[in-house]
Amino acid sequence: MKGVARLFAVAGVVLAGGYPSNAAPLDTMTEVGDAIQACWTPPTDAGNATVTLSFSFKRDGTLIGPPRPTAIKVDGDANAKKAFVDAATTALQKCLPLSFSPKLAQGVAGNVFTMQFASPKQ
Repeated sequence: MKGVARLFAVAGVVLAGGYPSNAAPLDTMTEVGDAIQACWTPPTDAGNATVTLSFSFKRDGTLIGPPRPTAIKVDGDANAKKAFVDAATTALQKCLPLSFSPKLAQGVAGNVFTMQFASPKQ
């Protein structure tokens, strides 16, 4: 499944709640991004901030190691930046494990993905 995009960025529409463990397996990276964004709750005082996280999945829908921030745009001091990055990391962790379809699981395993978390909720 080498044709699956290695890079995706999702910012914008955010749903309430987490990824339900009994949901149907995810078939596309768009569905993966939507599921993760459903868990995202930015800090209330974040202004117009973004953070991009880099991470890799195992076939079972968990992460290979912790996510890493690769781009941070947050106004404020180091504490504000840390709070925003922590909120994005928590959103990702809150959704795990994701349930991948067998075909998607083979394609995503070990690949590096990036995802942008933006505030305010839109």
